[in-house]
Amino acid sequence: MQHRIVVLGAGYTGAIVAGRLAGRLRREDVAVTLVNAEPDFVERVRLHELAAGRSLRPRPLDEMFAGTGVAVKVAKVTGVDVERRTVAVTAAGGGEEVRYDTLVYALGSGRHDQGVPGVAEHAHEIAGRAGALRLRERLARLEAGRPVVVVGGGLTGLEAATEIAEARPDLDVALAARGGLGDRLSDKGRRHLRRVFDRLGVTVYEHTDVTAVEADRVITADGTSIAAAVTVWTTGFAVHPIAKNTALEVTGTGQIVVDRTMRSVSHPEVYAVGDAAMAMGPGDKPLRMSCASGVPGAWQAADALAARLTGATPPKVPVRYVQQCISLGRKDGLIQFVTADDRPLRAALTGRLAAVHKELICKGAAWSVAHPLMLPVRRRRVVRAENRAEATVDRAESTAATPV
Repeated sequence: MQHRIVVLGAGYTGAIVAGRLAGRLRREDVAVTLVNAEPDFVERVRLHELAAGRSLRPRPLDEMFAGTGVAVKVAKVTGVDVERRTVAVTAAGGGEEVRYDTLVYALGSGRHDQGVPGVAEHAHEIAGRAGALRLRERLARLEAGRPVVVVGGGLTGLEAATEIAEARPDLDVALAARGGLGDRLSDKGRRHLRRVFDRLGVTVYEHTDVTAVEADRVITADGTSIAAAVTVWTTGFAVHPIAKNTALEVTGTGQIVVDRTMRSVSHPEVYAVGDAAMAMGPGDKPLRMSCASGVPGAWQAADALAARLTGATPPKVPVRYVQQCISLGRKDGLIQFVTADDRPLRAALTGRLAAVHKELICKGAAWSVAHPLMLPVRRRRVVRAENRAEATVDRAESTAATPV
């Protein structure tokens, strides 16, 4: 019988895992099913562009995975039972259960309102395509001179504020950051960031904690009122809640605790990748929610799973950081080079060259997802479970007998 692999979520990480497995395992041995609520792959790193009025190329999942052996199932995941190894989904035809032998959980994350009153009712978000499209429509109706406040000084907030300001120079765009502007960047990076914000006319409220959002303003911790015809909330991400309601070992925030191969520490038949996973990186620091963490984590998970199914030794390639890529509108950017554990180095690339660099990275990431079998690899045969167990014992005994 075929080994059933079910991948939940077709963002960057889930799509990469499904495609990579399809290229490494024989089709007669495995059945790979990719479950996603939308029929298209969404370039999440470009949603600030979509919100500001730019059109994005449609990427239907059926076309992306045609001929790969991956079955795409358009359905919403409503529950996971890790004891029965089933996934509850709802599609156009109603609800059903999908059974698996191995599960790859890649449901990602959405907006985190941080418990601030009024965010759900009055603030826009760009954590998903639906939210980005709603913001796009609202901005298109906004009259010249009206105030837009982006709340959050992280990379998403920086990109959203500059993208909107460049696309709509007639609006009064502001950024409210809990810390200093670009306080996680190098001195060179912060100086460039300030120059760009000044050039685009973006007002910056630093060390400002927004404690409430109303229909036409935001309120800060010291009682200050900042006018906002549109509020954009970018203060971080909250993981999909389904994992927290399972028997999987999760953190307090709902992330699945995994080992160095992205395998659940409590249920070995489950892997988690992307924002859904709590994985440790260099310096034993948790990897941050980002494409920079998720993509190599997806490579690691797919290769480790393929190795285990074929009786090979799972690779353990450490996930490390190299750079933080920030687009500052369409014509400017900032590439902050970082240490393996994500601390800023003095070196940074800025300006038009940085914008081109970031664009190439975005295009490369989308191309690699859209071409899952781009590299010629050998598809290996899945071995029976008992044979895999014997191979594991043999390798362990061989290692133990090797002289030091």
